[in-house]
Amino acid sequence: MINFEKIIGWTLLFLGIVIIIYTLYFSFNIFTTKATPPEIFKVAQKQEPLPKKEVKPLDIEAQMEKIIGEQLKGMLPTDVLPKLLNLISWSIFAGILIFGGAQISNLGIKLIKK
Repeated sequence: MINFEKIIGWTLLFLGIVIIIYTLYFSFNIFTTKATPPEIFKVAQKQEPLPKKEVKPLDIEAQMEKIIGEQLKGMLPTDVLPKLLNLISWSIFAGILIFGGAQISNLGIKLIKK
Protein backbone atom coordinates (compact mmCIF):
# COMPACT_ATOMS: atom_id res chain seq x y z
CA MET A 1 0.00 0.00 0.00
CA ILE A 2 1.23 3.48 -0.86
CA ASN A 3 2.02 5.68 2.10
CA PHE A 4 0.74 9.15 1.17
CA GLU A 5 2.65 10.80 4.04
CA LYS A 6 5.96 9.68 2.53
CA ILE A 7 4.95 10.90 -0.94
CA ILE A 8 3.94 14.27 0.47
CA GLY A 9 7.15 14.33 2.52
CA TRP A 10 9.35 13.71 -0.53
CA THR A 11 7.40 16.34 -2.48
CA LEU A 12 7.87 18.92 0.27
CA LEU A 13 11.55 18.05 0.59
CA PHE A 14 12.18 18.60 -3.13
CA LEU A 15 10.00 21.72 -3.20
CA GLY A 16 12.01 23.28 -0.38
CA ILE A 17 15.30 22.39 -2.07
CA VAL A 18 14.09 23.88 -5.37
CA ILE A 19 13.09 27.13 -3.62
CA ILE A 20 16.51 27.39 -1.97
CA ILE A 21 18.44 26.59 -5.17
CA TYR A 22 16.40 29.03 -7.28
CA THR A 23 16.90 31.82 -4.74
CA LEU A 24 20.65 31.20 -4.55
CA TYR A 25 20.93 31.06 -8.35
CA PHE A 26 19.02 34.33 -8.80
CA SER A 27 21.09 35.99 -6.06
CA PHE A 28 24.29 34.80 -7.74
CA ASN A 29 23.13 36.33 -11.03
CA ILE A 30 22.34 39.62 -9.29
CA PHE A 31 25.71 39.87 -7.61
CA THR A 32 27.58 38.96 -10.79
CA THR A 33 25.53 41.63 -12.65
CA LYS A 34 23.93 39.13 -15.04
CA ALA A 35 20.52 40.17 -13.68
CA THR A 36 19.18 43.21 -11.89
CA PRO A 37 17.42 43.05 -8.54
CA PRO A 38 13.68 43.61 -8.52
CA GLU A 39 13.06 47.34 -8.68
CA ILE A 40 11.14 48.34 -5.59
CA PHE A 41 12.67 51.77 -5.06
CA LYS A 42 12.75 54.08 -8.08
CA VAL A 43 14.22 57.49 -8.73
CA ALA A 44 11.62 60.04 -9.71
CA GLN A 45 12.59 61.64 -12.98
CA LYS A 46 13.23 65.33 -12.53
CA GLN A 47 11.59 67.64 -14.98
CA GLU A 48 13.75 70.38 -16.34
CA PRO A 49 12.86 73.63 -14.62
CA LEU A 50 11.65 76.54 -16.65
CA PRO A 51 14.45 78.81 -17.77
CA LYS A 52 15.23 81.27 -15.05
CA LYS A 53 16.25 84.81 -15.54
CA GLU A 54 19.92 85.37 -16.09
CA VAL A 55 21.96 85.45 -12.91
CA LYS A 56 23.51 88.81 -12.32
CA PRO A 57 27.18 88.91 -11.39
CA LEU A 58 26.21 90.33 -8.02
CA ASP A 59 24.09 87.27 -7.16
CA ILE A 60 27.02 85.28 -5.75
CA GLU A 61 24.87 83.19 -3.40
CA ALA A 62 22.84 81.71 -6.27
CA GLN A 63 26.01 80.95 -8.21
CA MET A 64 27.56 79.20 -5.20
CA GLU A 65 24.40 77.06 -4.71
CA LYS A 66 24.54 76.04 -8.34
CA ILE A 67 28.24 75.12 -8.17
CA ILE A 68 27.82 73.16 -4.93
CA GLY A 69 24.80 71.30 -6.34
CA GLU A 70 26.77 70.27 -9.42
CA GLN A 71 29.69 69.10 -7.28
CA LEU A 72 27.40 66.99 -5.07
CA LYS A 73 25.87 65.34 -8.13
CA GLY A 74 29.36 64.40 -9.27
CA MET A 75 30.29 62.85 -5.92
CA LEU A 76 27.07 60.90 -5.28
CA PRO A 77 24.98 60.04 -8.35
CA THR A 78 21.24 60.11 -7.82
CA ASP A 79 20.70 56.43 -8.67
CA VAL A 80 23.10 55.02 -6.04
CA LEU A 81 20.68 55.09 -3.10
CA PRO A 82 17.78 53.33 -4.89
CA LYS A 83 20.16 50.64 -6.20
CA LEU A 84 21.49 50.06 -2.70
CA LEU A 85 17.97 49.88 -1.24
CA ASN A 86 16.93 47.43 -3.99
CA LEU A 87 19.91 45.18 -3.18
CA ILE A 88 19.14 45.31 0.54
CA SER A 89 15.46 44.53 -0.03
CA TRP A 90 16.34 41.61 -2.34
CA SER A 91 18.80 40.27 0.26
CA ILE A 92 16.12 40.35 2.95
CA PHE A 93 13.59 38.68 0.64
CA ALA A 94 16.15 36.04 -0.40
CA GLY A 95 16.81 35.31 3.27
CA ILE A 96 13.09 34.86 3.87
CA LEU A 97 12.82 32.53 0.85
CA ILE A 98 15.78 30.43 1.97
CA PHE A 99 14.38 30.21 5.50
CA GLY A 100 10.96 29.22 4.12
CA GLY A 101 12.52 26.60 1.82
CA ALA A 102 14.41 25.15 4.77
CA GLN A 103 11.23 24.96 6.83
CA ILE A 104 9.34 23.26 3.98
CA SER A 105 12.17 20.75 3.54
CA ASN A 106 12.28 20.14 7.30
CA LEU A 107 8.56 19.39 7.29
CA GLY A 108 9.09 16.98 4.40
CA ILE A 109 11.89 15.20 6.28
CA LYS A 110 9.64 14.82 9.33
CA LEU A 111 6.90 13.25 7.19
CA ILE A 112 9.41 10.87 5.56
CA LYS A 113 10.69 9.69 8.94
CA LYS A 114 7.20 8.81 10.20
